[in-house]
Amino acid sequence: VQLQAFGGGLVQAGGSLRLSCLTSGRTFGRYAMGWFRQAPGKEREFVAAISRSGGSTDYGDSVKGRFTISRDNAKNTSYLQMNSLKPEDTAVYYCAAGTSWMLSRRPSESNYWGQGTQVTVSS
Repeated sequence: VQLQAFGGGLVQAGGSLRLSCLTSGRTFGRYAMGWFRQAPGKEREFVAAISRSGGSTDYGDSVKGRFTISRDNAKNTSYLQMNSLKPEDTAVYYCAAGTSWMLSRRPSESNYWGQGTQVTVSS
């Protein structure tokens, strides 16, 4: 499984971005998907996850109510809609996939990773 994340960029505080994670192969529906982020000098942080079917979601406390994760199994793509962005959201965002029904919040338990996309929020 190969993951390709894109959609990052520079945005002002209060703005929005949508990240996409395109997954190769025809087994996308077998994987729970999620997003993590890592700022310079900090550990990788859980952002959001969505179950294989899309029926369940999970969010980190710092993004709850502002970010929305979704998936389109027909397009092999998961999305992270980010609204009301803050400077502290600045980080490299990584998409991840796991073989359990729901992705764990622990980065070590994800099976596959994308290359990361930079999100910079200016104040």
